[in-house]
Amino acid sequence: MTVLRLARSELKRMTGGLLPRLTIVALALVPLLYGSVYLYANWDPYDKLNQIDAALVVEDDGAASVDGTRLEAGKKVAESLADGHVFNWQTVAGTEEADQGVSTGKYAFALKIPEDFSANLVSPGSFDAANQAMLNVTTNDANNYLLSTIVDKLTTAVHTTVATEVGEETANRLLTGFGTIHASIVKASDGAGQLAEGVGKLSDGAATLHDGTSKLSSGASELLAGQNKLRDGANQLNYGAGQLSAGLTELKNKTASLPADSQKLADGAAQVAAGNAQLNAKVQDVVGQLSAFDAGARDRVVASNARLMSAGVITQDQANKILADFDTAAATGPVTDAKAKISADAAQIQQLSNGSAAVSAGAAKLAGATPALTGAIGQTSAGADQLSSGTATLAAGEQSAVNGTAALADGAAKLDDGAGQLASGAATAADGSRTLASELAKGAGKVPNPNDAQKSEVSKVIADPVAVNNVSQAKAGSYGAGLAPFFLTLSLWIGVFMLVQAMRPITQRALASNAPSWKIAVGGWLPFFVVSVLQASILTLVEDLGLGLNAAHPVWMWLFMLAAVMAFTALIQGIVALLGTPGKFVVLILLVLQLVSSGGTFPWQTTPMPLHVVHEIMPMGYVVTGMRHLIYGGDLSMIWPIVLGLLGYTVLGAALSTLAVGKHKFWTLKTLKPEIAV
Repeated sequence: MTVLRLARSELKRMTGGLLPRLTIVALALVPLLYGSVYLYANWDPYDKLNQIDAALVVEDDGAASVDGTRLEAGKKVAESLADGHVFNWQTVAGTEEADQGVSTGKYAFALKIPEDFSANLVSPGSFDAANQAMLNVTTNDANNYLLSTIVDKLTTAVHTTVATEVGEETANRLLTGFGTIHASIVKASDGAGQLAEGVGKLSDGAATLHDGTSKLSSGASELLAGQNKLRDGANQLNYGAGQLSAGLTELKNKTASLPADSQKLADGAAQVAAGNAQLNAKVQDVVGQLSAFDAGARDRVVASNARLMSAGVITQDQANKILADFDTAAATGPVTDAKAKISADAAQIQQLSNGSAAVSAGAAKLAGATPALTGAIGQTSAGADQLSSGTATLAAGEQSAVNGTAALADGAAKLDDGAGQLASGAATAADGSRTLASELAKGAGKVPNPNDAQKSEVSKVIADPVAVNNVSQAKAGSYGAGLAPFFLTLSLWIGVFMLVQAMRPITQRALASNAPSWKIAVGGWLPFFVVSVLQASILTLVEDLGLGLNAAHPVWMWLFMLAAVMAFTALIQGIVALLGTPGKFVVLILLVLQLVSSGGTFPWQTTPMPLHVVHEIMPMGYVVTGMRHLIYGGDLSMIWPIVLGLLGYTVLGAALSTLAVGKHKFWTLKTLKPEIAV
């Protein structure tokens, strides 16, 4: 007996009548209940949320922002929600009515925008009263548990949208403020530059002023010294003028008789001049007589020498010596001295005579001019009196001038000190203003000055600084497509599990034959596999054509499902063949364990640690993973290890079935009459 004959025999038995045939058809359609009907009902539930009534309460009063613009954030959010049509929003007048509607189930949930919503949104403009804007949501898990999760996502999205919009507007204002600050700093920098230029000129002027005040102070000091000297001179002049006035007064008094006296002097001088003239004449006569006597005496000596030489008394040399001695004696003797003295006296008498004549003439002139002199002396005395009075006034004025010049010098010194401080301060101010202008220019370069496009772009970044660039390597098209790998795998297992309710894992006829155990085991498995192939094929067609699964690799998905049912049928057929009716209970337990460990809904890593072991050793988790890659278009390199694993599970199932054949070839009372049959 061959394997195919054993399989054909079982299939022929299952299709031998109308009811068995309907049973096969029903069994073939069982996976559709899980793999299609459930997915059909939940294919895209998020697209139908607009059929859920939700209460919307808008109590926001609006608010004015810092720049005076009006913000009606509550109305804007309500309009955005209504335009989005995510839920069937019903506007409700008050919070109490909305809460009552949620409690009775009239509304699935309620979203309430409080009256201070806009006011709190604009409150960050005031650092003293910044508050968060609140959205109040009322849910009731008695209406639906998953709905609360969906509402949380919705309110999070609303929160993010509103926060982004308000944050973008606030950031835009902030950047506009930066632009204003930049412009102001630029103006301040220009002003500081002009200030620096002006202060620089002030510093130069202050330096010039200080130089001038220094010279002024020095000049004032010199002027004071000169004024002191002038005052002393004025005092001396006043003193001298007083003495001059007194002396001239005395001179005036004493020269009152000067004309008469000078006339007497002139007369006496005339007499003296006459007497001197007579005396001079007499002296000149004496001088002449002496000269004549002196000249005759030499002649007499010469004549005497001549007579003596003639007499031979003396020689010519002796005569010359006598004459020389005479000349010497004449030059140095008393006569000569007297002659010289008389001649000198005669010259003096001549001078006296000339002088007395001159004196006489002068005295005469003096006598004639003396009256005018006494008059001039009188006038000079009167002028000296006036000069004395004027010099007294001058001395007093000079003292006042000295006092004023001293005050001027003191003020000039203080002015010079102030000018020095001004020059120093102006220089410091010039340096500071230049530094201020430079630093303001640098600061202006560091303060942002964005244009409108830059403000718009940067505002978006500030309002929403983190963006998620979601690159999906493989993506499910809908909620139903996301659940499809799990429910398709589950439906295949349940389909095979339903087969063991109507089909025999091993036929009694085959056990009674002499065929090898492995042939009997394979022959018992093939009918399960054939019907499961039919189940998988129908399920694939319905998913692709009916629900629009649009798998990335539909043919490979179908072939992979065939590999899965090959492993599932081998395991289930082998377990039930070996254990009988209790084996069906074991298959059901394995189904439950795989439901919670395969990772069909939540990742299997989130399950308790004991279920991790179940995930590692049972096939359903691997099949779910492979189906995801084939449906969504993921990496296919991991398909082949899963297929090899499914072949291993198939071999394991065949081994269990072979073991069961060997066991059941020996009949017992339990074989003929089992304790329980399901």
